[in-house]
Amino acid sequence: MPEARPNPRPAAAGDDSAAAALRLLGRRAHQLRATTRAAEHFSAQSSEADRNTGSWLMSCALTMSEELAAEVDALARQLKEQPSDVMFKQTVSLLRVRAHQVHAATRAADHFLDGDSAEDQDTGSWLVSTAANLGRQLAGEVDDATAAVRRPTVDKASIEPHDPVLARRVAQATAMPAARGAT
Repeated sequence: MPEARPNPRPAAAGDDSAAAALRLLGRRAHQLRATTRAAEHFSAQSSEADRNTGSWLMSCALTMSEELAAEVDALARQLKEQPSDVMFKQTVSLLRVRAHQVHAATRAADHFLDGDSAEDQDTGSWLVSTAANLGRQLAGEVDDATAAVRRPTVDKASIEPHDPVLARRVAQATAMPAARGAT
């Protein structure tokens, strides 16, 4: 069966490789988040067919989480072999931990959902929720990391807290469109 996931586009000229790598991880993390969310939804349904769908979705999430963890590991190895930004290395290290947590939770959920006893099914359902929460956290952390890499940090200490010029610029930028024309 052909790969359903689109191949990543090569980074555009001038595009930062760190931001490009994080965007790729972000896409995969959001796919994983959506899959675990759907698995959580279907696992909580009363019909056997819906619960089977939830179990199948968790099996898909297991494969996705394994691939995502491998991609984060590869990025971490690549950063280890070359000089790069210390903050970016630390960010990737934290994402690596979260990716492996998601992988462990999806693996455990998939294992227990395949069990025959009611206790295994209950444990599997709880682990599906855990995997979904970890997937949401991972997607959010990748988003935060991508945003931080893309834009330069602002020295907030250099901004005067009661600067009237800054206050006017902020007020103008955030004013309602009808209010802008009135001034």
